[in-house]
Amino acid sequence: MTDSPAPTDPSAPSADPVARLLLADGHRLAPEAQTVTLLDLPDDADAPAASLWPRVRSHRDRLDTGPSTDTLAEAVQGAELVLLHLPTSLAALQEQVATIAAHAAPQAVLVAAGRVKHMTPSQNTVLARAFTEVQPQRGVGKCRALHAAGLRSDAPSPEPRSAIEPTTGLTLVAHGPVFAGPRLDRGTSLLLKALSAQADRALTGLDALDLGCGNGILTAVLARSGAHVTGLDVSRAAVASTRATLAANDLPGIVVLTDGLTEQDAASADLIVTNPPFHVGAAKDSTPTLGMLRDARRVLRPEGELWCVFNSHLPYLRTTREVFSQVTVVDRDREFTVLRARG
Repeated sequence: MTDSPAPTDPSAPSADPVARLLLADGHRLAPEAQTVTLLDLPDDADAPAASLWPRVRSHRDRLDTGPSTDTLAEAVQGAELVLLHLPTSLAALQEQVATIAAHAAPQAVLVAAGRVKHMTPSQNTVLARAFTEVQPQRGVGKCRALHAAGLRSDAPSPEPRSAIEPTTGLTLVAHGPVFAGPRLDRGTSLLLKALSAQADRALTGLDALDLGCGNGILTAVLARSGAHVTGLDVSRAAVASTRATLAANDLPGIVVLTDGLTEQDAASADLIVTNPPFHVGAAKDSTPTLGMLRDARRVLRPEGELWCVFNSHLPYLRTTREVFSQVTVVDRDREFTVLRARG
């Protein structure tokens, strides 16, 4: 369990306006709370929160956004006040709220807030499934808060979504924020078809990495094909989803919470497959993926290959050609490009 550190400057507010609103509303509603949970707030909110309440826990889905408890359930266990930076995904919000209902103190108060442009009435509906009282607040700048109290005894269970994917026959499991949920998205489908048709050698026995493993479908396909596969992701929800997908299909594999390829040894992999993101939260940001593409050559063995699918408008093909001596566009449709790189 990771509790927030003691503040170095208790008067310093978070730079994030949503976090400032959450801290202010939370302190106004529950100044005497003993256990407070911060969910996906920026790490500069930890110190101000620790100056306001005696016990503060933080949970962040992404490894690269600050210290965190291992699981969401651990973070909200017994919490009397939960401050939640609203996710853009309703599925993520549903799982968060259900977990709060299952593990927080019976008298728990929830303050959820976000940028107004990313908020919808559906978020109120999700909160109402777990709380008897949901009160939208007036906007503050470009942000707005929702206050909720009165945990319902009939709140939904915090179970991940699962479904049988018809193309592969695999059972996919997806925790809240995972891209595509328990489904095969179009880009990954194109990558799987290209890999199956164009791969020069059997996958059996290869050391393979699924970079950005998400719901685990690529990890599972590689494992079923006989590769020694490791799924890598910066998201705790993705790591939990891939582990659950492998277990649901009785497949072997290792899944690691990590930031890109930074912890992988040089010349340690025969194959890297990836359907990389180009968003960090609601913001478009290709920078992490460009770094991973540049690092892929270091991690691959001399005859190793990188297979990547991406939205064709992104600069990934140009970057890959700067790093690898042989880059081939294997397939392309109206939206996506699949490339193979080596050398």
